[in-house]
This record gives sequence, C-alpha cells and structure tokens, in this order.
Amino acid sequence: MSMKSISPRWIVLAFVLGVAVVAAGIWRYGYLQALGQLTQRAEADLALASDRLATQLQVYQELAVVTVDRPGLRGLEDAGRRPVASALLRRVADLTGALDILYADADGRVLAAAQGIVGADLSGTAYFRRAMQGALGSDHGLAGPERRRAYYFAAPAFGADGRVTGALVVVADVEAVERSWRGGLPAVYFVDARRAVFIANRSELLFWRREPGQAGLTPAGGGALPFSAGRIGGHEIWRLDWGQYLPRRALHLTRALPVVGLTGEILIDVAPARRLAGLQAATVAAICLAFGAVLFLATERRRALAQANAKLEARVANRTRALSETNVMLRREVAEREEAEAALKQAQADLVQAGKLSALGQMSAGISHELNQPLMAIRQFADNGAAFLARGKAETAGENLRRIAEMAARMARIIKNLRAFARNESEPMGKVDLVQVIDSAVELTAARLRAEGVRLVWARPDGPLFVWGGEVRLAQVFVNLINNAADAMTGRAKRRITIDIEDEGARLAVSLRDSGPGIADPDKIFEPFYSTKEVGGDEGMGLGLSISYGLVQSFGGNIRGANAAGGGAVFTVELDRFREERAA
Repeated sequence: MSMKSISPRWIVLAFVLGVAVVAAGIWRYGYLQALGQLTQRAEADLALASDRLATQLQVYQELAVVTVDRPGLRGLEDAGRRPVASALLRRVADLTGALDILYADADGRVLAAAQGIVGADLSGTAYFRRAMQGALGSDHGLAGPERRRAYYFAAPAFGADGRVTGALVVVADVEAVERSWRGGLPAVYFVDARRAVFIANRSELLFWRREPGQAGLTPAGGGALPFSAGRIGGHEIWRLDWGQYLPRRALHLTRALPVVGLTGEILIDVAPARRLAGLQAATVAAICLAFGAVLFLATERRRALAQANAKLEARVANRTRALSETNVMLRREVAEREEAEAALKQAQADLVQAGKLSALGQMSAGISHELNQPLMAIRQFADNGAAFLARGKAETAGENLRRIAEMAARMARIIKNLRAFARNESEPMGKVDLVQVIDSAVELTAARLRAEGVRLVWARPDGPLFVWGGEVRLAQVFVNLINNAADAMTGRAKRRITIDIEDEGARLAVSLRDSGPGIADPDKIFEPFYSTKEVGGDEGMGLGLSISYGLVQSFGGNIRGANAAGGGAVFTVELDRFREERAA
C-alpha cells in the first residue's frame, strides 16, 4: 500500500499516538531525573537532622561522664551530705538544660537528685543495669508525672578498688532537643526499636507505630489511614493522606542511628518533580504537534506548489528571454553612464583649474607689480653696494646685501605661493594648517587689494590650527572669497575685508566679511553661473562661489553666505578639525 492511498486521518491519528508515547517517555525520564535530585537533597537533610540530634544528645552523655567524678558526689552514704549533692546537681541541671540529674548507689536507690521526677529506685531500668556492668547505659522513655519524653544516660561511678559503687543519670528533655529544628526541614521522624515514633519535627506523628509487616505508620489512637508504597526507578514512593502538613506523594528514605538506638526517616514531597516532568512532557508534545502541523500543512501546500511551479517555469522562461535582452541594454547604458561620469569628473577638475587660472589672471597686474618692485630695489641696492665697496665702506655695503637677500626671499615666497596655487592638486586630503593657508591666500591677493585701496584685517592666531582638507584647493577657496569681496566693493568709498577664525569645538569656522552692498539673493549665491556682475564684463561667469562650494563640500565641511547686520556680506567656511584616529 502506497503512502498516497493512506487516508490523511489515519496518518494524523498515528502521529498523535506517537507523540503521546514520546511524551510519556519524556515524562518518566524527567520524573526520574527530578527524583534523583530530590534523593540527594533528602539524604543531605536527613543526615543533617540525624547529626544534629546525635550531637545534641551526646552533650548530655558527656555531661554524665564528666559529672560522675565530681568530689561532691562522694560519700553519699552519709545522709548529711546528700542535700549538698542535690544542690550541686540542680545547679548543673540549670546550666545545661537537663530535665533531671540524679545519683544512685549500687542497689539503685536514688541518693541525690536535681528534681526527683524519675523516682527513688532505678534498679529495674535497663540503662542503670548497663551502668552497673561498668559501661555507659542509655535508654529513652516517658519521665515524671507529666509523661515528658526523655533520654537517659547513666555513667558508672567507680570506687578506689575499681568496683562500681553507683551511677550518675542525666535525663535529657527530648522536647528541648527537637525544638531547635522543628518545622525547619521536610517531615523527619525517628523510630525506636519498638517501632514507635519517638522524635519528630511534625508533632502529629509522635508515638505513631509501625505494625509488623507494614511500611506505613498507625496513629497512636489506633485506626488505619490511607497508605500505599511503590518503587519507581529504585526510589521508594509513598502515597498517603496523613494530614495537611504532610505530602500526599512522598519520597521515603531511612538512616540508622546506632549511637542513640533510633532510625531516622524523611518524607519529601514529589509534587514539584511531577510538575517539572509534566512541563517537560507537555513542552515536547507541543513542539512535536506544532512540527507535525507545520509538516502536514507543508505537505498539503507542496501539491499546490507543484502545480503552480509548472506554470511558473513557463512564465519564467518567457521572462528570462525578455530580461536577457533588457540586461544587454542596461549594460550598454551603464557603460555610457560610467563614461559620462568620468568625463564629468574631468570637466569638474578642469573647471577648478580654470577658476584658479582666472583668479591668477585677475591678480596678474598686481603680482607683476609685486615682482617688479623688488627687482628694481635689488638693482638699486646692488649699485649702492658696489659704490660703497669702492669707497671702502664694507659695513654699509653689507647692509645693502642684506636688503637684497630680503627682497629675493620675498620674491621667492611670492613665486612659491603662485606655483602652489596654480598646480593641479591630486594628493589625497589630510592634515592642513588653516592659518598658513589663509596667510598664502592673503599674500596672493595683497597686491590687488593694495592697488584697489582695499584694507584687509586678518586676526591671525599665534599658533597653527590643523583641519582636514587639501592645501591647494583650500587656498583657492579663500582666494576666490577675497577676490569676490574685492569685486563687490568696487566703486565704494569704504573698502574693508575682515577675516576671523572661531573655535566651535569639533570644527573651526572662518568668517570673511566685507563692506560691500551685501547679497541680493543669498539662496542662489552658490548656484553655477549666478552673478551680480554686468553681463559681458570681464570679471567672470559666476562660477567662483560654485567652485568654492564644491571644494568645501568635498572636505566634509560647509560654506554659507549671508548679509551682515551692519551692512555688507559675510561668508562662513566650517571645516572639521584634524584628528589622528580619522587619518588612521
């Protein structure tokens, strides 16, 4: 029989049964694991309770051994010494918390006692007879008219000849012993040799008995209570209904205490272990059912998808043909766009270089004057130096030579700035001294400004200020701004340009303010071919500010223009400070 002929209903039913079997296995495994952990905790709790009980009772045992040799308990055959001995025993009982302490002679007659609740004759007690044999005797039972639970320790007293002359008996109050740990642990109780519960941290279990052949306990008043015992994976599990302070299902463990003649037993509630196992089984079942549901839905959809896939493949084949043709066209367009982009970048670079050459053309007359004036001065100083040498005035001739050197250095500096400004910069951006760049721009434009009567006020900082950018391109920005400011102030009585640098934290802001007419339309000032100069004039085509805007943007900075409050225009260039981590 093939899978296709099986009804989906039977498949679902078989899957659900399989999930149930798996969940049951998970529940049993998780339950056994939790019971193992409970067993370890129960053994530790039972060992702690047993050791605490044995330690507390051993205190009274050692008290009997230590007190029996006290000198005050000697010679009690003399009735006159007995009151003093009784007072001694009362004092020891008060200090140790013993229920009673007494001394008896070899015949079992009590000669001295702290309370006297045990009686006057101990000859019939097992612990006294054991002490008369020269060993330490112990037993438990009910003491006094109040029938209080007590534990007895009898230490033999030896005479000078080595014979047993009597015994000191310490009566320990069991209620005082168990009071310190009652309720602090799970249900723990101790059964004596008579199969009765003598000590427990649950008072309702006291004096319950275990009948021969039974594992459970029978209440002291008689009558059977619901009880059954079973084993799961080597663990003994009790089912009982013995009161609200005892678990309904409990893990049962025992521990023998031969030192005190008792057997300790503990009952640990297994309800948390069952809940944990149930949670694990439910989780696995939910995951399996969810997976099965997803698998069933996926199988159902697979059939529908197979049908749709055939149609889709036919459509894909048609679309693939069309996409192949479109892809060829797109590749051709991409190649054309890459060529256009390369041409645009080259045009932008040429435009920047053209802007620098245009600025040099505007400054050519002033620069020629700047170079011609030192040349004439050099010639004059040379003629004077030769004349002074002929007259033997070497010191005066040396002064003329020094001035010639200064003029040559000035010309070299001007030529250096011109060469740096005119070259086509291709180096990557990096660390640039902003103060030095502005100094270079000021020196390049100084001749023109002086020729046109423009006063330039440059608030130069004392030290260098480093920014992120390109040195030549940044110098072109400030040359363009200074030349535009000079153009704007043509024909005005007051011609003044002010340059300041402001520290804005992560950035430095350079402001260039003029005393011209201001900006008619600040929003369009950086657009290409926008100019306020006369059409057909020789001042330019309105590309200087547009080029400057592009250069500053390429450095990651910003440039803006606005009208100053007192008249004129102000341009602000914001540049990022240079940081070593950015360069790395």
